Amino acid sequence: MKIILDAFGGDYAPLEPLKGAAWAVKELGVEVLAVGDIAKMEACCKENSIDTTGITFKQADDIFDIHEDPMSIVKKRTNTSLHVAFKALANGEGDAMVSGGSTGAILMGATFIVKRLKGCKRPTLGAVVPGKHPDGFLLIDSGANNEVRPEMLDQFAVMGSVYMEKVMNRVPARVGLLNNGAEETKGPQVQRAAHALMAKNPHLNFVGNIEGREVLNDHVDVLVADGFSGNIALKSVEGAASFMNKMMKDMFMTNLKTKIAALLLKDQLKAFKAKMDYRYYGGGVVMGVNKGVIKAHGASDALAYENAIRQAKLCAEFDVPGIIAEKLASLGDEE
Repeated sequence: MKIILDAFGGDYAPLEPLKGAAWAVKELGVEVLAVGDIAKMEACCKENSIDTTGITFKQADDIFDIHEDPMSIVKKRTNTSLHVAFKALANGEGDAMVSGGSTGAILMGATFIVKRLKGCKRPTLGAVVPGKHPDGFLLIDSGANNEVRPEMLDQFAVMGSVYMEKVMNRVPARVGLLNNGAEETKGPQVQRAAHALMAKNPHLNFVGNIEGREVLNDHVDVLVADGFSGNIALKSVEGAASFMNKMMKDMFMTNLKTKIAALLLKDQLKAFKAKMDYRYYGGGVVMGVNKGVIKAHGASDALAYENAIRQAKLCAEFDVPGIIAEKLASLGDEE
């Protein structure tokens, strides 16, 4: 299994992507094709004692900046590490891909270079989010498509279900629709129409609408949303997690008694902190394209990259794109 890595995407490239790649090779048994300036990657590995066993390098002369027009990744910025990584994936040089670069450019590259699956109305981005369930839940769309049609939300639900059932072993995956009320008559017209489609979709274990206050309470394995609402929900959860961690730290550092309590609860506090840490969840999954593409957080460190590579490996191992294609084709036949 070979995973292609855009080694110059993200805030801490190439050091953290390459460290994560080395850990992934050792822990996951994968090979990694790291794309970028080879001389700089080799120097980075040498200076930081990174074991390059299982890592091969592919040359790319430039870096795609997050402020550039995302669409330019397709034809204009062909000398960047992101474009070269996408071309390598499309050409079969690897089984899946990871990048911490521009979200917009990753979506454009996945859609127009790796190519959209037949029958997919719009590729989407799914992110595993911490919640009451030990493994969290999948929020889809988490920021790719601000304006959607009901049938697109129906497809997002199918794609998310495949991922959670195959990669996370949540069978059958419970699917909910993010809305401002539990009743099926609630919400804008798009959500009401999507509810009707999802309720009769034979590929879904649909449990109905989910209000914002219930998002974290383990009612669903897949939470479907338009990209605008989904991204707000995602950022709200991330902000709440950061706030809670800070408040707990301040509380336990108040005085001697609370510090002793912190020592007694050290293992539990460590587990709670890990549960709320995005690094353990890897990255966002681009779904609806021909190969597995993982969008790592821009601020990812080596641990986050290792887990993003783990996600990419599982997507390829369980042929998530292939199963999604079959489901979408079947859905199209029924429509």
